[in-house]
Amino acid sequence: MQKLEVKVKWCGQIYELELDLDEPTEVFKMQLYSMTGVEPERQKIIGKGGRVLHEDTDLKGLGLKKGFTFMMMGSSAEIPRAPENQVLFVEDMTDRQLAETLKLPAGLTNLGNTCYMNATLQCLRSMPELHQSLNRFSSGMNTGYPQKNLTASLRDLFQQLNQTTEGYSPFVFLQMLRAAFPQFAQQNNHGFMQQDAEECWTEIVSSMKMANIPLPNNDSSSSSSSEETFVDRYMTGEFTSTLKCDEAPEEEPVVTKDVFTKLNCFISEKTDYMTRQIDDTLKEEKVNKNSPTLGRSVNYSKYTRISRLPEYLTVQFVRFFWKSHIRKKVKVLRKVKYPLDFDLTELCTDELKEKLLPVRDRLIELEKEKLEAKRKAKITKDSDEKKELEEIGYSSKIEEIKKLVNPELAADVGSNVTGLYELCAVLTHIGRYVDSGHYIGWVRKEDSSEDWIKYDDDKVSIVKKEDIQKLDGGGDWHMAYVLLYRSKKIE
Repeated sequence: MQKLEVKVKWCGQIYELELDLDEPTEVFKMQLYSMTGVEPERQKIIGKGGRVLHEDTDLKGLGLKKGFTFMMMGSSAEIPRAPENQVLFVEDMTDRQLAETLKLPAGLTNLGNTCYMNATLQCLRSMPELHQSLNRFSSGMNTGYPQKNLTASLRDLFQQLNQTTEGYSPFVFLQMLRAAFPQFAQQNNHGFMQQDAEECWTEIVSSMKMANIPLPNNDSSSSSSSEETFVDRYMTGEFTSTLKCDEAPEEEPVVTKDVFTKLNCFISEKTDYMTRQIDDTLKEEKVNKNSPTLGRSVNYSKYTRISRLPEYLTVQFVRFFWKSHIRKKVKVLRKVKYPLDFDLTELCTDELKEKLLPVRDRLIELEKEKLEAKRKAKITKDSDEKKELEEIGYSSKIEEIKKLVNPELAADVGSNVTGLYELCAVLTHIGRYVDSGHYIGWVRKEDSSEDWIKYDDDKVSIVKKEDIQKLDGGGDWHMAYVLLYRSKKIE
């Protein structure tokens, strides 16, 4: 990794920053955006010999020296508003007008390398049940317990974001995060350092668990334990592992149960598909331990399956690994495909699979019928989707499927009763190192099967489903780092 202290002159001011020559130009522009407010697409950066930097410019090949001064042109001003009596087109709108017109939610201001936190918050914000649980959390922010204070601050932040369409400054939450976890307050000569978004995600979730935020209103009178919290019920799954001795088949297998709040997708040179990699990781693992039957250390085969599926499932792509000779976490850029619709039944124990399959199979069949109805509605002039769904008896079939739900799963608050998931949020990273680059949150738009919301700090925009499928890696572009799936509803 090569870093160089440089300067950028813009509007009569000099900005000093640390330029990572291994990163793409896009990351350099993101740094300037956080310092000047000039959006990357408006920036014109002039380097040595009057050369303009483009997306494919190799920073190493510029021959830069310490202290080199770039010139930047570009305005941070909003797009001028059209006259009141003139038609206002979407491309002419300001971010605020666009947000109000399209009913876009509020973004979060970057407070200096805080995109890791902003992207994490927007992804977690996609869970409506979490909002309900936080609203029932009555603690204040002066309890003497940093994690409780952080959770109370998260509640207040979500409430404030729900009341505005303008970019909001998460200053109080940031202060609480740094108080609870000092690693997020690390600084260098240029200010606060970039941090790992996955670590931020994990610490926020662990704080909510420690704070014991209650279950949502609709589940407050359920049969679940009063001590169980939102994180326990809605974000926590269970593994069942069986350990068998390879050399003594007659030895009684050891069965253990462990909880998890995320599945890890480890990336190797052979990894191409997320689902297959997770399955391979769980399927078999060799463990060396002492055998009570043989009286010596031997190999055991450990088989792990999922015995409880949560309503919300987190998947982390393990893209960063430690390189000792440069003392940095570097990134695996390999393309790894992930599904928008995730069927986990084959990763479950036989017992759980038996409970899930009747509903899953019928739901998949009905989904095919629904897609066919949509297709007919498009090609038939005198018909529409609602009419086609009525003809196949869609509503009555949904009610029939609801009756197939296993009673034990129905009573398990916050569990997945179908085995099917749909992607609802993606946290991406652009750059080569975990402590540099830029993070963005992408969240599925409510009541839409095609539209997603892109949260680039306080810049919020609409993107298509196809854009989400391009975040699978393979180059210097935004690539998936953490995925959030939600249980597919029977509706």
